[in-house]
Amino acid sequence: MVTSNPALTQLGGNRLAGVQTLANQLRADGLPLYDFAIGDPDEPTPEVIRTALVEALGPVSRYPTAAGQPALRTAVAGWFSRRHGVDVDPDTEVIPTSGSKEAIFHLPLAVLDPQGPRRHVLWGEPGYPTYASGTVFAGGVSDPVTLTPEAGWRLSLSQLPPERLQRACIAWLNHPHNPTGAIADLDWYREQLAVARAHDLLVVSDECYQEIWFDEPAPSLLEACDGDRTGVLAVVSLSKRSGMTGYRSGAIVGDPELIARLKVLRPHVGTASPDFVQAAAIAAWNDQSHVDERREVFRAKRAVLLDHLDRHGIEVSGSEATFYLWLRAPGGDDAAYAEALLHERIVTSPGRAFGPGGAGWLRLALVPTVEGCRAAAAAWAAAIEGGRLPQA
Repeated sequence: MVTSNPALTQLGGNRLAGVQTLANQLRADGLPLYDFAIGDPDEPTPEVIRTALVEALGPVSRYPTAAGQPALRTAVAGWFSRRHGVDVDPDTEVIPTSGSKEAIFHLPLAVLDPQGPRRHVLWGEPGYPTYASGTVFAGGVSDPVTLTPEAGWRLSLSQLPPERLQRACIAWLNHPHNPTGAIADLDWYREQLAVARAHDLLVVSDECYQEIWFDEPAPSLLEACDGDRTGVLAVVSLSKRSGMTGYRSGAIVGDPELIARLKVLRPHVGTASPDFVQAAAIAAWNDQSHVDERREVFRAKRAVLLDHLDRHGIEVSGSEATFYLWLRAPGGDDAAYAEALLHERIVTSPGRAFGPGGAGWLRLALVPTVEGCRAAAAAWAAAIEGGRLPQA
């Protein structure tokens, strides 16, 4: 019998796959379906990006390099300078990736010693499950920290016992936060960085939602470093800010020693983006107008759904940024409420899909168009008023 990697058994399948299977079954009948489950908005990728990709499709295909095109690294560095006021060296402090998910998954392979004393990886849950899966496949131990609404859905390293910090090699931060949409300020980043450095802990900030903010621009962990990026990395992505989920393009930025280590690792993995995708990425990082326009579309969708939830007394927590809304499930059972919404042809993500700390909550991704959000809100309201859904 062929053996199996025990990590597969430990992690199980994709926690949202079942939701999407049911959604696809409903979609097959051709009737309207309002899918708020997976963070893949319906708005088209901006023309400037698509044009750059098409024009880069030459007659001969070549292998891309793991280090990426110099122009792409320069574009990422330029964006950090304009957006965050941080100057990074494109040659030594930037490496392109195929989106943020594979970067997050593979990063522990360059850092974690599966035979060493510091095999644990800290991350906040509810949270992005890839922090755990990348850790486990690298031979480490996933060590989630339960987040709470009282603490603003923020992980506080200073509140953890010293022995928990001493057995960890990586602490993942993520703000604006998936799934709750919670934000963090620069002082919070400085506090986490100080604790991490006191315990010789690599701190990595997942910043793929940096450009989806509604009141104040979201800061980067790199702003808190005061020029010293030792033991600090930030992961960024074009998927959300530029509507490039299918292109798979992002970057890791920070500590030059760690970037050098990743340049050794990543050719073994073979995840370098094709040159035509890199051309599209250069166009995306260099253009801010489409980012600002997309943010306003998300703002409009958010306003429609927040008004609906407020009218029906459904509690919203976090949700200050990202294209997610995080709400308390009426009746308390997130799985049951998500299933009831499915009968109304509204697809949501049960909070427990993001870890035990998400039980009792639901995540709405602002995927449908503004008109789709209005139609979904009307259908949802009719189900509440008709007694098919419980009151909050």
